[in-house]
Amino acid sequence: MQQDLPHEETQTVSLPEALLYIDGKLRRAAGDKTYDNIGPWTGEVIGKAADASAADVDEAIAAARRAFDDTDWSRNHAYRFELLKKYRDLLFANRGKLVQIARDEVGSAIGAAARAQIDGALGGFDSLLACYADVKWQEDRGIKNEYGFDTKRLVTYEAVGVVGAITPWNVPLYVNVGKVVAALLAGCTVILKPAPDTPLMGSFMGELAAEAGFPPGVFNIVTSADPAMAGEMLTRDPRVDLISFTGSTAVGKKIMENGAATLKRVFLELGGKSAYIVLDDAPNFPMVVMGSMVVFHAGQGCAYPTRLLVPRSRYEEAVKALEMAYAGFAGKWGLYDEPTCIMGPLISKRQLERVKSYIDIGVQEGARLLAGGKVRTDKGGGFFIEPTCFVDVRNDMRIAQEEIFGPVLTVIPYDTEEDAIRIANDSIYGLGGAVFGSTERALKVAKRIRAGALSVNGGMSITGDLPFGGYKQSGMGREWGREGIEEFLETKAIGIRAS
Repeated sequence: MQQDLPHEETQTVSLPEALLYIDGKLRRAAGDKTYDNIGPWTGEVIGKAADASAADVDEAIAAARRAFDDTDWSRNHAYRFELLKKYRDLLFANRGKLVQIARDEVGSAIGAAARAQIDGALGGFDSLLACYADVKWQEDRGIKNEYGFDTKRLVTYEAVGVVGAITPWNVPLYVNVGKVVAALLAGCTVILKPAPDTPLMGSFMGELAAEAGFPPGVFNIVTSADPAMAGEMLTRDPRVDLISFTGSTAVGKKIMENGAATLKRVFLELGGKSAYIVLDDAPNFPMVVMGSMVVFHAGQGCAYPTRLLVPRSRYEEAVKALEMAYAGFAGKWGLYDEPTCIMGPLISKRQLERVKSYIDIGVQEGARLLAGGKVRTDKGGGFFIEPTCFVDVRNDMRIAQEEIFGPVLTVIPYDTEEDAIRIANDSIYGLGGAVFGSTERALKVAKRIRAGALSVNGGMSITGDLPFGGYKQSGMGREWGREGIEEFLETKAIGIRAS
């Protein structure tokens, strides 16, 4: 990969071709079919990716089924653990390449690429390995006398089977690791379908799996320009036992429909419209309010709090703090080479148009545009939009209810603590959130928010050893931690006649 160039200069990026990884082999798609990998910084082609056919996907499913049914992969716990430790070491050894892929393919600024994109994924891998020791494979439930004789009871836990992992483009390595590593540790075999926008991050995982010596069929990767074809096959095929999906709520509903015919187990991590609640007794009130800016990775995060709730009694103070914060950030984003930069472009032209359409909706709804709102073609041919903040927002506005998935913050005043809780919960989503205030009071509020991960006064509620997932239409099931591994296990009761 080339050396970094200043953002103001033309960046000639050339990434390796993203290959398929099926039945233990790295290869091109049927007929050598490829599609263009578009770089978010420039809007130009930065590489090629294998464009899998339906036959390629079918081969991956068949390989995963064979590896589960015909080998001892699901039962050889020690072997799996040692192999995944070797795989972990290879990922860590290739951290620099992974960071570069995140920068050029995902569009992450250096500060975001090194933190959430790669180090978060690598740290999460370590957490899953550590949590593996806590997973129970068998429990003795003692002897019970039923119908006049004793029965010794065991409960065993075993792998579900073949897993279809369908992942998004926003933090691809992080989500890929969360699904793939947990499923493999549980003893499942996996077909990973990365998002079309970020094929190389998934494909590179296959390259390292081949280097680690994964048995054929245990882990398979299919990339495709078609966002739906491979996913439709995985969700409908009776040979696939479980679907783990991260993405939009609309697609999650479709996956549930598709899986119903074969009663697949479904894990869904879907959209969010999380609340950032600042109580009137929050220490350093202006700084806490400034910390709500939606700028990290251009706001492309499902659990990112994008609704700022502030007390009406301190509303004007909050608005002034935000004016200062956005003005101070104006020249600090969209910089390819700046190590402290945390906001780059959006992933694609389609996403740029989506975010801009929501900004236009916010203006039409009567919210006041405090900062940003413009597409920035002066930053090059990539997909740049300004950090944007709306104030005077009502919670019934579309910009307060619908997931935008871009650098857009909506600011909503509330009257009382009960009002803040009501507004925060007045959403179809329930993924994450944050509460700031005196610790006891903030914790009390956090416990009443209907969401899966709550931060109190900046505490980390999303880490590799904690379960992550949503309430309501933010999904079902949990990823990461011991619970994330257990999502991929079945429970079996065994009774042994003792007398």
